[in-house]
Amino acid sequence: MATVLDPPTEKRPLVRRTRSTAPGGRRRHIPALLAISPFYVLFAVFGAFPVVFSLYLSFQDWDGIGDMRYVGLKQYGWLLEDSVFWHSVLNTFEIWFLSTVPMLFLALVLAFLLHSQVRFTGAYRVAYFIPNVTSMVAMTVVFGSVFAQTGLANSALRMVGLDGVGWLSSEWGIKSSLSLMIIWRWVGYNALIFLAGLQAIPTEHFEAARVDGANSWQTLFRVVLPQLRPVVLFAAVTSTINGLQIFTESQVLFQSGDVGTTGGPGQEGMTIVLYLWQKAFKDHQFGYGAAMGWVLFAIIAVFTVINWRLVSGSDREDRRGIAGLARSLRRKGARDGR
Repeated sequence: MATVLDPPTEKRPLVRRTRSTAPGGRRRHIPALLAISPFYVLFAVFGAFPVVFSLYLSFQDWDGIGDMRYVGLKQYGWLLEDSVFWHSVLNTFEIWFLSTVPMLFLALVLAFLLHSQVRFTGAYRVAYFIPNVTSMVAMTVVFGSVFAQTGLANSALRMVGLDGVGWLSSEWGIKSSLSLMIIWRWVGYNALIFLAGLQAIPTEHFEAARVDGANSWQTLFRVVLPQLRPVVLFAAVTSTINGLQIFTESQVLFQSGDVGTTGGPGQEGMTIVLYLWQKAFKDHQFGYGAAMGWVLFAIIAVFTVINWRLVSGSDREDRRGIAGLARSLRRKGARDGR
């Protein structure tokens, strides 16, 4: 009996479906791109364009109204010969050192205390964060009255038999008052950052430290700090960026007839950003101010790399610290098994 065979079917070549050949193609992404496009438009207009234009402006001599005149690298050469600029750089570094180092240490101690079993922890967190959201201008006005010659700070010193300090008239008085304002504002913010990092550390590590007889300071420096290295790095980098851009504190604290452009007596409160603002918006030397801004960017970049190298440490130290914790946990487990 003959069998009827099905007619041979034609084999079609396999076509690999890509995003462009898929149903809808790239057009299906258009609604999503349109939804997020306002952010990129605003960033391009108010973010990217000012940065690029400031770099172009740093090679021009411009008063903000007339025609631009190309001067090349002369703006940067003038900066090297500007004694006031280098004085502002020195002031900025001194204020940054006096404020950032104590601030990070106090923030770490406060975070360690908040991580302990204390009452009203939520209220403390809110209280520590309030200075960070307080108006900078209002805060500076209050501190100006506190550090005045007859202000609260000198009154407290005289009550204990000490002489008053020229907080707003002497070199280190000016730098100390500015540093105290910065510490007051940012110590709570960094304490909450450190607290978030502490809460990510397993409780077994603290228990192992207590079993080994470590006190609170040994636990802080030998158990907490090695595991908080990324958090400390973040706090150090952000504090460096903020500390090298001090402006409002000095500008408002020494407000006078010249609208606070001198930085106080002897220009001891003159910072880089304050000098930039003076040259650009008071003396109308916008090209010179733009060049100063890019020099400040380079300084911040260098200090960020230095902080990264100092704080990040080596992988060998991290492995040694983790191995020590592991040995402590094994000893604890062996004691519990007994």
